[in-house]
Amino acid sequence: MERREFLKCVSVGGAVLGGMCPAAMAGDRPHRTAAAGKGSSLTLRPYQLACLVCSIGEGNDAAGSEKLKRVRGEIRENPDIPVKLVCNVGDAFVYQDPGAGDDCHGSPDFNRKRDLDLLQRLDLPPGITLPARIMLHRLWDRIESVSGICGYNVPTSEAWKGCPKANSGCYEKGRKKGIGVLIPPRTQEEMVMEKEKSLKAMYEAEAIAVRPHILLCAVCQYGSGTRPPYLPDNLPEMLQFVLKNPNAKIKMAEAADWMMCGPCPNRAARLNACVNVKGSGGLTNQLRDANTLWKLGLRHGDVVNARELYRRIFERIPDTAEICAVSKGVHAPSVWWDPCGERNVKEGGTPAYVKGRELLTREFGFNKPPA
Repeated sequence: MERREFLKCVSVGGAVLGGMCPAAMAGDRPHRTAAAGKGSSLTLRPYQLACLVCSIGEGNDAAGSEKLKRVRGEIRENPDIPVKLVCNVGDAFVYQDPGAGDDCHGSPDFNRKRDLDLLQRLDLPPGITLPARIMLHRLWDRIESVSGICGYNVPTSEAWKGCPKANSGCYEKGRKKGIGVLIPPRTQEEMVMEKEKSLKAMYEAEAIAVRPHILLCAVCQYGSGTRPPYLPDNLPEMLQFVLKNPNAKIKMAEAADWMMCGPCPNRAARLNACVNVKGSGGLTNQLRDANTLWKLGLRHGDVVNARELYRRIFERIPDTAEICAVSKGVHAPSVWWDPCGERNVKEGGTPAYVKGRELLTREFGFNKPPA
């Protein structure tokens, strides 16, 4: 076995998902692997992401091959399923080359160019694995049309003819329908029900579970005038409760814990995860949690008296820039970018936090906050 073939076998571990081409789509199930014991994963060629959108634009849920329909179903069932993008690029990326089994609509050179054109526009390298939600949002945001990518108005030869649907408008129609076709949002009824249940749990808890950095978000909300009732999360209610019950206990929770985040439209319940900022918010939020714990000298799982916890927050965290700002040079689209982080860079902090800190210092009965 040649080195190239060996590296492909040990890296990819099997056939990848076929696209719209009947020869490539016939028969096999989608390539799925266990993802750390928490479900499945998909391996796709970059052009097959476009095929998903194109099939939506064809006008009915039965559009596309059986394999493509199964993939749509998998993503709708779990929008955060890991997706690995592979293509035949060779060179330093030979370890992920999938082989030509799913090539269609033209020569190997056309198939390579199509995949690389898509990856370049997505600003992603071959072999990358990301949640489907992040990849699809980036596809929707960055690729308005596949004309000139998946096919050409005037092909230079039969080898470069491309997909017959490239100039049909199917992709553009599918994109216009919106990403909600593949990633349905949480319903209002579900969020209202979760609000009621999670608030009841909070009021009855021995210790209120709160992920660390959103203790600061609660201060920002307070400074901007947000008061209960507030549907998207339970932070205003939490603050109201601990102001009236200063000996209440708060537990440093990990991830988007249900007690605070149950009603949030950007919570992926099955993962207990935050999927704001088009799916990538979990990374910046985890870093902010770590920053907050570091500043407070605490760890996940610690339980602290609410009044004393906020005293420590106000003493050690006068503003949010050190906690929430993204690194300079990080810009959208990036899994490390979000609007709050960018504002903290530009403004050097959050005025609403400063105001909320001042108001809550009085509400809790502390001395004025230190400079």
